Amino acid sequence: MQINDITDLVDWEGYQAIDVESEPRGLVIRLRSRRGYPGRCPRCGHATGHVHDYRWREVRDLPVFGQGVFLQVERRRLRCPCRGVFTEELPWLGARARITRRLSSAVAGLCRHMAIKHVAEFFGIDWDTVKNADKEALERHLAGFDPRKARILAMDEFAIQRGHRYASVVIDVECGAVLWVGRGRSREDIRPFFEMLGEKACERVRAVAIDCNATYALEIQKHCPNAQIVYDLFHIVARYGREVIDRVRVDEANRLKDDRAGRKLVKGARWLLLRNQENIARPEDRVRLQELLAANRSLAKAYIMKDDLKQLWSFRNEDAAALQWRQWHQRAVRSRIPPLVRFAKNLVLWRDGILAHSRYPIHTSIIEGVNNKIKVIKRMAYGFRDDAYFFLKIRAAFYHPDPG
Repeated sequence: MQINDITDLVDWEGYQAIDVESEPRGLVIRLRSRRGYPGRCPRCGHATGHVHDYRWREVRDLPVFGQGVFLQVERRRLRCPCRGVFTEELPWLGARARITRRLSSAVAGLCRHMAIKHVAEFFGIDWDTVKNADKEALERHLAGFDPRKARILAMDEFAIQRGHRYASVVIDVECGAVLWVGRGRSREDIRPFFEMLGEKACERVRAVAIDCNATYALEIQKHCPNAQIVYDLFHIVARYGREVIDRVRVDEANRLKDDRAGRKLVKGARWLLLRNQENIARPEDRVRLQELLAANRSLAKAYIMKDDLKQLWSFRNEDAAALQWRQWHQRAVRSRIPPLVRFAKNLVLWRDGILAHSRYPIHTSIIEGVNNKIKVIKRMAYGFRDDAYFFLKIRAAFYHPDPG
């Protein structure tokens, strides 16, 4: 193959191949700039043919036939009245890049399925080069996404490291895109999200699904005056299980300290009581639960009240939901079961957010799917050293631009 054939075969706009050599490390191709090829200032956009000087630089291109490809490129430094001297940026090579855009695109594609270390070993390039190429590709992928259009949100936390270190994630419920990820879960930690949205976009937010996190609620109320907080079913019911059913179970077990068989039955029924009846598959467990509830009035009442509490999230009419709430709350207060009475009184603080589900039937379970994907991303990379890069990976995994 002749030198001119290589130039015609591969698109190196503005350059032509003048020499090809085969070395132990791979193919080495020398590229010289075409004389008279106009450069363009990236700042003002004006074409300029004023060449300040030439400098040779070696860059990597896509491997071919199992061999690495090394380009020795005669880079031009141009002069522009508005910017001064600058290295030209080409469609196939950035101004300061050490790999071509073709190779950068291939690297970013593999980074969706492999760890940075493995991609770097596959192409024989530096770890930081791979990371930077992938990071730039993620930023380009997300460049067209505007989080300020979101109206219905869900906000939750996920464990980012061991030792109770968390990050917060915000999702657009209507399209499933991750709008923002940030380390921490305090008011100060999530405030940058609302500052990023801006005042007008915050006013457009209509509802936000959260757990019982008071810091989220306070920050939402401060920045989104038109947003309705919607408390999630799973977190309220899980809290009921911990504060009511589990506490009643322990109290009943202590009361039966002289009845060893009864105490053992109650103490060993924790997970059976916390599970929903429809999720109890084994017939013997169903029989055991029925016997336990039949023998213990307090446990039976707490268990039934849990199912009735869940019904609050099934209404689509706010008046009907409010009636169900009043009835449930009155029964709970009159039950004379101390843990249930305490829980009912505390639940008054979340009443509006629970009833709001009838108007905005949203929940944070969508974030559970996001959290599972985050675990896969984290495990595939064996962890991340750079929060910004990690959060870009999360956002890009849930953003799919409309092809139209």
